[in-house]
Amino acid sequence: MSRLLSRVIIRPESRRCLATLTSFEKKPEEKTRELIDRIIRVDQAGELAADRIYAGQMAVLGRTDVGPTIQHMWDEEKAHLAKFNELIPKYRARPSALLPVWNIAGFALGAGTALLGKEAAMACTVAVESVIGEHYNNQLRDLMEHADQTKDKDLIETIKKFRDDENEHHDTGLANNAEQAPFYRNLTGVIKLGCRLGIYLAERI
Repeated sequence: MSRLLSRVIIRPESRRCLATLTSFEKKPEEKTRELIDRIIRVDQAGELAADRIYAGQMAVLGRTDVGPTIQHMWDEEKAHLAKFNELIPKYRARPSALLPVWNIAGFALGAGTALLGKEAAMACTVAVESVIGEHYNNQLRDLMEHADQTKDKDLIETIKKFRDDENEHHDTGLANNAEQAPFYRNLTGVIKLGCRLGIYLAERI
């Protein structure tokens, strides 16, 4: 009996059958769908957090000389968030379950750094936008490799534009004395770490 079983198991036909039954390799279209779902989910969460960061900064520094600069950046973040709110249903993407967390954490970060002074608020902007600019570049590379350049053109162009806006915010922060903030290196290092952790979580939850 054992000999008979071993002969059946080692036959090529049996091996092919077993490979078919145990193979769960995803199709390219499914992988692309999951990539886009993940991109839209994390970007909506990120833009919500950015919107709340600038709201927190404006609550503290809105009436200072740096208020109009913060307001300008905030207005652009509002437009970014509105766009991703539009893309969520268009692509039937699943929003992050942690949106309430990003809402509170973003405002706390913005207001907290603003309370340390306008230089610290700008250091926060530099740290956040440097991570987001890098994040958008990584997404663009993935989309250029896996997405349909015609079907997903709107998403690709949206991320390109928002990446450029974030880079501009980064430069604005530097131009407004971000590097003069107390403990600039430590402050920006901690904020960058938090942003990367937030990205990791928002992509998955």
